[in-house]
Amino acid sequence: MSSIVIKVGGNILESDDLYAVASDVAALTGRGDRVVLIHGGGPQATAVQKQLGQTPNIVAGRRITDQAALDVMKMVVGGRLNIDLCAALVAARARPIGLNGSSSRAIAGTRRPPRVVSGGGEQPIDFGLVGDVTGINRPLLNLVLDAGYTPVLACLAADESGRVLNINADVVANRVAVEFAAAHLILVTGTPGVLRDIDDPASRIARLTAAQARKAISDGTVSGGMIPKLDESIAVVAGGQVGSIHIVGKLSPGDLLREIDEPGAVGTALLP
Repeated sequence: MSSIVIKVGGNILESDDLYAVASDVAALTGRGDRVVLIHGGGPQATAVQKQLGQTPNIVAGRRITDQAALDVMKMVVGGRLNIDLCAALVAARARPIGLNGSSSRAIAGTRRPPRVVSGGGEQPIDFGLVGDVTGINRPLLNLVLDAGYTPVLACLAADESGRVLNINADVVANRVAVEFAAAHLILVTGTPGVLRDIDDPASRIARLTAAQARKAISDGTVSGGMIPKLDESIAVVAGGQVGSIHIVGKLSPGDLLREIDEPGAVGTALLP
């Protein structure tokens, strides 16, 4: 029995990949694996911001979040998308429980101070109402898992005063994976893995060491939203806190299981 953490990007929640993810989660839990899901919702939040007349501010794949943007994240990520993902899992015969940072601080956080980020230039950036993870309510998640259910975490944190903070879903996924000493962390994206040529799916890199991933960021092989995915994962896998991290996408049913059993067979496996 393995602990497996799966992070689902917002673009996946409205694609054909959702069926593959839901069916594979049901298969994994059916064979006895303990699965925790984390999801984002960036594309949908951006669309709603524009509908409301807001101008989304994204720097190096990370959203600068004022109060208006945070309200959108609550509505879209903590609301509709969490519900829709749970519904898809129910349809696949899984047993999901939707949670967010305000659920007994399932995700505890504190407001992030300005800092320099990869791909964001040399000056510190103030991301506004964005949090850093300070803890995961592991007893709560274990309670859910031990009862045979699958926790589904929306990427919103809460601080000690109950203030809600936007938080990068990849950051949450990495922290949850560390907390559970997960054998596998799966990042489901809109691309089939890390690509040498972003326009050529055949350029997928099957395996990367932590050192190779750092080089891919520095030499420009990796760009855009893939930067924070690798950036947040490198230290975790290099330190041996998680067995392996997999970046996958364009999935068919059974692909997640195959990638877990054969790292690099479907996506990109990040290894120590």
